[in-house]
Amino acid sequence: MSRSSESETVILERFREELFSEGILHSGDTIGSDDGTLKRFLRARKFSIKDAKRMFIEAQDWRKQVNLDELYSKTDPFDYPEREAVFGCWPMWFHKLGRPLNFQSLGGLDLERLGREGVTPERHWETVLVNAECLTREIIPAAIKKHGRDADSVFVIVDLKGFGLAKFWQMKHLAQRCFQISQDYYPETMGKLAIINAPSTFTLIWNVIRPWLAKETANKVDILGSDYQEKLLELVDAENLPSILGGNCRCEEEGSLSEVARCHLSASGPWLEGRIGWGPHAKPGSNSESTVSDKPESDTSGALDDGISRLTSYAIDSDSNSVAGAGIEERVPKLPDTGNLEIEMKPQ
Repeated sequence: MSRSSESETVILERFREELFSEGILHSGDTIGSDDGTLKRFLRARKFSIKDAKRMFIEAQDWRKQVNLDELYSKTDPFDYPEREAVFGCWPMWFHKLGRPLNFQSLGGLDLERLGREGVTPERHWETVLVNAECLTREIIPAAIKKHGRDADSVFVIVDLKGFGLAKFWQMKHLAQRCFQISQDYYPETMGKLAIINAPSTFTLIWNVIRPWLAKETANKVDILGSDYQEKLLELVDAENLPSILGGNCRCEEEGSLSEVARCHLSASGPWLEGRIGWGPHAKPGSNSESTVSDKPESDTSGALDDGISRLTSYAIDSDSNSVAGAGIEERVPKLPDTGNLEIEMKPQ
């Protein structure tokens, strides 16, 4: 039986009251006390107050363990010294849309090169965390303010062009941790996930990834081959879709025409309107109506993983299924080309 809006409102208010009365949530906590944040935790636990409360407690404990607020105050997700190097080795960025667009190019993943450019695994993980945190602290609130409640989740596009089994084994643990923090600490923030340029070996990769995902998350996934443009343009206006994905956007400055599109570095969207950051390129006091101050605060945040200190390297998985080095694909049976394969997600 479906819940009425009235019953959900009653559950929401009771959830909020219990969080505050039991000392789980306090005024000013950056995880957020707004309706949108609390509803995300409730939806993730099918509006069970008991289960949602447990999830919220774990999120609060975790963000304390990683000192998330301190990390965010020191690393502006849109302006930090290593940003161009990080995006060059693992493009992972937000882009304008009604519903925010998050694009990740795993085919461009090169963690060894990132290390050669002076970005340690610990520092890279910190940038992953602040990138995740800015989704609920800045991206979604700004999108909702401009476009309404339809923009309260993100559309994720993962490009697997050039991504094979060798790269997957290299980043398997890192990918698993990213899925974990998204599901456990930023619940219900992903509205849709499209995987494009899926290679013929993706069925094997998907068999590894699938168990990491909650059933509700897996049901939001579309797996496509190389002929994806028409499908994406059904979901995203051409003017908002980056040109590298078949759209018209290049994120060029007005009056200029660059040879290379700058969407991956522009972070274009309503979250940058009037924003004064705190990174090396910040201009304090340049806009009195800024949405973010030198000391970022928000009531729409999430929480992060089980300690940055635990990630000492991007070591390739040491279990019996993990194989390093070139030639791995030769030792794995080739599967038929997936084409525009949409894998049916059946409840388990």
